[in-house]
Amino acid sequence: MRNFIITVDGKSYEVGVEEVGAGEGGGTLATPIAETKRESAPKPIANVKGEQVKAPFNGLIKQILLENGAQVKKNQPILILEAMKMDNEITAPCDGKVTYQVTKGANVEPDAILAVIS
Repeated sequence: MRNFIITVDGKSYEVGVEEVGAGEGGGTLATPIAETKRESAPKPIANVKGEQVKAPFNGLIKQILLENGAQVKKNQPILILEAMKMDNEITAPCDGKVTYQVTKGANVEPDAILAVIS
């Protein structure tokens, strides 16, 4: 166990930190964390006509709420876009059939086409 003194907002605290592993040199061993595989966005479908649903900001596609090709009503939630640890419902701008242009786990930039409602 190694003891340290840290200061937070002008107050000092003594904390103990336990080493979880030591190599031959006595240092700690770092265990790499497995990288989470993100699904890449599908290639946009050519000649899909309709109202585009675009990302309002950077985010992660956390959940796709409907099947590809499902009928939707105006203002019906179609997917969840996570940004800054907040879930944001993205809704259909009109009635029609939803064709997704992204997959769950994809990171998107602002104005990326998420879906087309036709």
